[in-house]
Amino acid sequence: MADFDQELDARGLNCPLPILRAKKALNELTGGQVLRVIATDPGSVKDFEAFAKQTGNELMESTEESGEFRFLIKKA
Repeated sequence: MADFDQELDARGLNCPLPILRAKKALNELTGGQVLRVIATDPGSVKDFEAFAKQTGNELMESTEESGEFRFLIKKA
């Protein structure tokens, strides 16, 4: 399990809320810090891949477990 600096619980939220909340949380972090996001929206997998590409942040991990999607995003 990778280390992270902040966790965002986006369970129960549908697109685009997990991305919007992640964007806000990342704004509070400094470069190199890692945000862990937990979401239940299956669409969030593609959303976070696209978000990382668009923003230049690194999607370090994208996993699914028991209907929960977990993402580790490293701030650029």
